[in-house]
Amino acid sequence: MDRPVSRRTLLGAFLAAPIWPALARAGISSRRNLDRLRLDQVSAYFRHEVAAGNIPGAVVLVQQHGSPVLLQSFGLRDPATRAPMTEDAIFRIYSMSKPITSVAAMMLVDDGRLRLDDPLSKLIPAFADVKVDGAPLVRPITILDQLRHTSGLTYGFYGETAVRRQYAKARLFDGDIDNAIFVERLARLPLAEQPGTLWDYGHSTDVLGRVIEIVSGLQLYQFEQERLLGPLGMRETAFFLADQGQRGRVAEPSPRDWFDRPIAGLDDPIRPKHWESGGAGMISTISDYARFAQMLLNGGALDGRRYLKPETVALMTRDHVVGAGIRRDDLYFPGAEHGFGLGFSVRLAAKPPLPAGEYGWDGVGGTFFFIDPADDLFVIVMMQAPAQRGRIASDMRQLVYSALVP
Repeated sequence: MDRPVSRRTLLGAFLAAPIWPALARAGISSRRNLDRLRLDQVSAYFRHEVAAGNIPGAVVLVQQHGSPVLLQSFGLRDPATRAPMTEDAIFRIYSMSKPITSVAAMMLVDDGRLRLDDPLSKLIPAFADVKVDGAPLVRPITILDQLRHTSGLTYGFYGETAVRRQYAKARLFDGDIDNAIFVERLARLPLAEQPGTLWDYGHSTDVLGRVIEIVSGLQLYQFEQERLLGPLGMRETAFFLADQGQRGRVAEPSPRDWFDRPIAGLDDPIRPKHWESGGAGMISTISDYARFAQMLLNGGALDGRRYLKPETVALMTRDHVVGAGIRRDDLYFPGAEHGFGLGFSVRLAAKPPLPAGEYGWDGVGGTFFFIDPADDLFVIVMMQAPAQRGRIASDMRQLVYSALVP
């Protein structure tokens, strides 16, 4: 019997082909194209991940110059029923909700109805009186802080600080809440740190969702549906599965690689509920999210319709943390080579084969995406395998960039 090939050996073989260095910063074409034969390495990689039992299944999209170069499903959609993965599978995308909410907020900025320097307390007065270690705020929380995770708002489901423990015990999510109730409860808690001093991943984007409601006069999903999701044709991106007859299309994880407690207050984003968590509550499909990614790659427009100004997309996909001297602790999820923009991590410098200016984000359930303006491409991977996400995202970048040729 043949000896099994290790994942490290397999990946090394995939990357044996020459790697072409990144040539330009975001917005300038590098004149490189994806070689379809080299992208066979991606297919082989995911087949191996499924065969090794690392993931139940996945749907993978690599798109360049506005067209799919690779769109393929692997493995199982549901390990319990053995149903095969399909390209129309529905995924819990968790924090890949954050870029959608951030874009929706920036649409209001483009409209002139919201400013990045607006104090949060102007719209939600309860945040005027929040404290840090019993002390008043040195300066107000701003909308910019909400977008770049420097508001002092945190999460209570990871970490062991005193404030995180307070969040965990605060019963923030009890009952069938909505955004107004959630934010009212959140404003009673202390901040983890003074605004603008530390990148702290937490409920900032959930609060931003409530800001959108207050400014627009619509519920978050109503606004997003009218201005973003509906016009983009993202028909299956929502805060829960409205048609339970489609439950069989939902991708399910391996029971041994899932959560033993709710994440960000969400026991299951599939379940109908009133709370529309702009930070983590959405479900989507790869075809839906591809429309969103292509719009961003195009500088804010798609199919003749403009959603954001080009300069707004440029602003969102530029670092606003590292260059601003904001501290990053050991839990800085973007990683040492990245800054953070307004809803996205942003690669700060080229590290061949990886280019500067690449931006994106992921979801704790296993999904991730990245967009590369220099090479006019984006990649989306949808899977439900939390423990494998970081490793596979790193490998995927190497595989895709090894497939670029002049």
